[in-house]
Amino acid sequence: MYNLHGKVAVITGSGRRLGIGEAIAKRLAAEGCRVVLSDLGQAKGEAFGAEHIGLSDEMNGILDEILKAGGEAIAVPCDVRSESDAANLVAQAVEAFGRVDVLVNNAGVGYLMEPFTEFNESSWDAVLDVNLKGAFLCSKHAAIQMIAQGRSEGPVRRSGTPDGSAGGSIINIASQAAKSGFPFAAAYTASKHGLVGLTRSNAVELGKFGIRVNAVCPNHITTGLGDWQNRFFSEKLGLDYDTYLKGIVDRNPLGRTGLVEDIAKAVAFLASDQSAYITGEAMNVSGGEEYH
Repeated sequence: MYNLHGKVAVITGSGRRLGIGEAIAKRLAAEGCRVVLSDLGQAKGEAFGAEHIGLSDEMNGILDEILKAGGEAIAVPCDVRSESDAANLVAQAVEAFGRVDVLVNNAGVGYLMEPFTEFNESSWDAVLDVNLKGAFLCSKHAAIQMIAQGRSEGPVRRSGTPDGSAGGSIINIASQAAKSGFPFAAAYTASKHGLVGLTRSNAVELGKFGIRVNAVCPNHITTGLGDWQNRFFSEKLGLDYDTYLKGIVDRNPLGRTGLVEDIAKAVAFLASDQSAYITGEAMNVSGGEEYH
């Protein structure tokens, strides 16, 4: 349906079980993409403890499942805050599969939350470095590769869809927090608003190369990170866990919380030629909760 067979997709933040990144990687692999899994791989300081990041063993377990299902994939540890790591991630994808067609910037920090007047500078830096700077660095090096492919393989037809040999798709996983404010989440909200700005700017600049850049904006999804957020916000708001979750469901027109598969489906569409005339968009995947 999506004509993704043989395309190469790099997904950051895809090394945690039951996370959005894992779901995206498995969906793209099922659609025929050759997949590059990536995550931090090891704990790095207080802000990036083992309970919040994709460890190498966990990432390799996801890799094994994709391979056993008949997919093609590799796993590359990457600290998206480092330009050399971002460049290496793209280089490893090219070494393994010869090209990069899709980049999904999914790596993110959503667990450093504090009241604004108590927010630590180090927490602010950690969130912005991963959520925004990381997307900038990975997008930069993916775009360099995509542009080089286009120059060597042929021009993009400006009227209509790309000719299939040039261009690419960059997909940023933003958030409902990219459009609405949330308490205790100044850094997270600022980073996701910034990610939509990066999406729009890159779409304008990279369109001439046939590179489309879009964002997906999920509302709350109870992944491992989502469970942490549920506990954090229910405590801060003086609600028990179940009451807090019921409030999320009750204000959603479709009457449920989001699933990782909902986001994976949207990414598969934006990665494919079915979305060939869509760029610069910040797509809500929120069950109608976010209207802006």
